Amino acid sequence: MSDAIKHECGISLIRLLKPLEYYKEKYGTAFYGVNKMYLMMEKQHNRGQDGAGFASIKLDMDPGERYMSRVRSAQQQPIQDIFAQINDRINTSLAQHPEYVDDVALQKKNIPYIGELLMGHVRYGTFGKNSIESVHPFLRQNNWMHRNLIVAGNFNLTNVDELFNNLVTLGQHPKEMADTVTVMEKIGHFLDDAVAKLYKQIKKEGHNKRDASPLIAERLNVAKILSKASKNWDGGYTIGGLLGHGDAFVVRDPAGIRPAYYYKDDEFVVVASERPVIQTVFNIKYEEVKELDPGHAIIIKKKGTVHLEEILEPTERKACSFERIYFSRGSDKEIYQERKMLGKLLFPKILKAIKDDLTNTVFSYIPNTAETSFFGMVKEAQNYLNAKKEEQILALGPKITGDELHKILEVRPRIEKVAIKDAKLRTFITQDSSRDDLVTHVYDISYGSVKENDNLVIIDDSIVRGTTLKKSILKILDRLSPKKIIVVSSAPQIRYPDCYGIDMAKLEDFVAFKAAQALHEDHGTTNKIKEIYEKCLTQTDSKDKEVVNYVKEFYEPFTPEQISKKIAQILSPKGINAEVDIIYQSIESLHKACPKNLGDWYFTGDYPTPGGNRVVNRAFINFYEGKNQRAY
Repeated sequence: MSDAIKHECGISLIRLLKPLEYYKEKYGTAFYGVNKMYLMMEKQHNRGQDGAGFASIKLDMDPGERYMSRVRSAQQQPIQDIFAQINDRINTSLAQHPEYVDDVALQKKNIPYIGELLMGHVRYGTFGKNSIESVHPFLRQNNWMHRNLIVAGNFNLTNVDELFNNLVTLGQHPKEMADTVTVMEKIGHFLDDAVAKLYKQIKKEGHNKRDASPLIAERLNVAKILSKASKNWDGGYTIGGLLGHGDAFVVRDPAGIRPAYYYKDDEFVVVASERPVIQTVFNIKYEEVKELDPGHAIIIKKKGTVHLEEILEPTERKACSFERIYFSRGSDKEIYQERKMLGKLLFPKILKAIKDDLTNTVFSYIPNTAETSFFGMVKEAQNYLNAKKEEQILALGPKITGDELHKILEVRPRIEKVAIKDAKLRTFITQDSSRDDLVTHVYDISYGSVKENDNLVIIDDSIVRGTTLKKSILKILDRLSPKKIIVVSSAPQIRYPDCYGIDMAKLEDFVAFKAAQALHEDHGTTNKIKEIYEKCLTQTDSKDKEVVNYVKEFYEPFTPEQISKKIAQILSPKGINAEVDIIYQSIESLHKACPKNLGDWYFTGDYPTPGGNRVVNRAFINFYEGKNQRAY
């Protein structure tokens, strides 16, 4: 998308169900799991490039032997950096100890990162914290094997302050007020509590302390721990965890906001944020990869049993529609079809904007992820023209001449690759005037692809801030001398902040918000802005369940078309010759195209959890008071 927005994050989990010797014999290496984890993380690098982490656990190690390994990186290419470190350690060990090469038992005992249980994570830093301390997985260490906890996730919680204070009330002293730390410590608290209760029970049964450990690991009820820990979590999340003795889990929020998929056979269990990752890396059919149900966890016990359990009662399904529009890879079978449908459903609006003049209209897209929606848009243009051709041929009847037939059949949508994204340009000069000149060259154009006075229709995934459109894309497209530039967004107008994992935090960043503000000024209704602010203030001490999204009133006086027209005015650069039109997807068409992902709060303000309303009101208060800060 031309306006880059960030998303956090992607998780991968692998549990090998056979002894490592099995993978050495069948696949030629005991490092089968490590190799697969590298591929899974690379296939999800679209979900995060600010940092990456890897953790592994070896089962049934003797006391004194290292059984947990973790490596993290916040370098420019973090996945490559991590696996370069892992590869270096492995190769060094094998070079120094040739006796390890064909002895899996010695490899497991002496070489780090090899193991039966592995977890990987890629992240985008939504808070600007890209230091190594912010990179998952997080580790909670303990001398008791089953109290060790490794956590990684794709999530944002709206009530971190409340959860942090709950931990303090329990007598804990969390090292920082971050949702990842808070989640880990919450799970850790109930893990400690469960272990302590089991230990007392097992001692009463007559077992000694040493015998108690494997019995605790066997009896530990991971689902119960997760149910207690997540009881008050408000947000969107998919969270993976490893326990030191070998249990593992992935849990998903009750509304299914953040995605999770899994697959199991007799060799391994695998969980990932995206379905095609599992399909590609393990060569598995689409139908065999299952989606983890909202509010459920997949729990893998140390002994290798796998079961699904309801952790929290599922609410109305509100899976993130941005996953389908943009974030998830388009190689997913369903997502590919949905993106084509998004393009198709926009065509009637486009046809109206060009006044049915397909002959003098060029269709293109803003690279690269809008390409699939572009295919759907063009296919619908072809269907429209085919229907017209059929009418013309039937009207001429059997007397039609070859020339007439050829002339009719010759008409087809004009398709060009107009915009070309150049190599990422570094804005090394900090002054705005100089930086703006550099920004205009982020995209290049195909000269000669558009004739003078043509309409130029160009589709993008979404228009969030509109900065790149105004400062770069529209200026360079205008050099082709089109009569009209119609920018089409496969997503509806983004009006509200997201607080469940996408880096869209401030209302004033959204061009739709700026347009509505300008319309209030045009209509002399700016007093409405103060009214909304005062309503938001009255709820600052209310409980989340009682909070109402008053920011909806900011947009209510205006139709989507009025706001789109004002956006076109705002984004039209000074001195542009072409008329600029902006077309957005409707909410109804979005739901039609993506029927399983109805999460649309950033478009509609209908937040799936109570904390969302508090966040949007706080964002409006920040806007009104001129505070340049996040609302969560």
